[in-house]
Amino acid sequence: MAASSGPGHQLVREMVAGGGLRDPAWRAAFEEVPRELFVPFFYSAVPGGDYERLWRDDPDPGRRARWREGVYTDQPLATRMRDGELLSSSSQPSLMALMLEYLDVRDGMDVLEIGTGPGYNAALLSHRLGDSHVTTVDLDPDITDAARSHLAAAGHRPRVITGDGARGCPAHAPYDRVIATCAVPEVPRAWIAQCSPGALVLTPLATGLLALRTDQDGCAQGHFTRTPAFFVSLRGTGGVRPAPPVPRGVPRRALRDDAFRFLLTLTGGQLEPSEAFSLWEAEGRPGRERYGVTVRDGRQWAWLDDPEGPYTWLLDEGGGAGEGTRGTAGERGA
Repeated sequence: MAASSGPGHQLVREMVAGGGLRDPAWRAAFEEVPRELFVPFFYSAVPGGDYERLWRDDPDPGRRARWREGVYTDQPLATRMRDGELLSSSSQPSLMALMLEYLDVRDGMDVLEIGTGPGYNAALLSHRLGDSHVTTVDLDPDITDAARSHLAAAGHRPRVITGDGARGCPAHAPYDRVIATCAVPEVPRAWIAQCSPGALVLTPLATGLLALRTDQDGCAQGHFTRTPAFFVSLRGTGGVRPAPPVPRGVPRRALRDDAFRFLLTLTGGQLEPSEAFSLWEAEGRPGRERYGVTVRDGRQWAWLDDPEGPYTWLLDEGGGAGEGTRGTAGERGA
């Protein structure tokens, strides 16, 4: 257990002061699981677009101090790079806490985590639910091997599976909760198929955080939260749907507005930017929480306000712009 006066507790106090960690069980998890065990090193950006590696065992005391300060600052940390590409990270602690509280777990629930990373989130889940109720999956064996080591150092041994996160983990299904710590362009159907009826699937999608409820028919539906969510992509999926190029005809104030940029990203080119702006203005400049996603009858689509309303956009790969959509100004509608 971390010392009550240590930097981990200071970070928790800052998160609580910011309105987070309202659930005492999650507060205890963040206080008692030392983040430093999961981030023995991380990469920090330096001028010129390069990165430096800050390391727990660096012989330079100043660099060691910078490592420790970074670990207990409320920021994401790049934990694995390859040829300048970010492969894995430790998410911002306050965002992790928010997602875990959104997950709304209860004692005895089984959770599938997609995207193991350094293992910190799996450790927090294990602290709350017990190791036997947590399964975490990552594609890269180097990442899962390191995570197992970090988890063991923290006294936790959940199931750490090396595999394709888009396929979930059918061997230990069904799950009451699925939480992804990586971005996807659409919700993998395997996740829903491996859920119990009434389960919750929480995943970053289109720079938003989507919460879906499953039903007894293998369908799922839900809204985005208000929270922006920018995560490393689930490898092999493309991660974030590409936004179309923006012409000069769209006002600069809209381009600066996160809610408008979210609409462009969610629709992934199915709306011209000028159409998207007309829709956004006509509908009162909606924020993320007015959008949702439905997975049903072999189809998956995003929508504004109503899954059967005038503004819907296919998310399925290969669906093609405009297929299965309807409406007027937005008919092809972090």
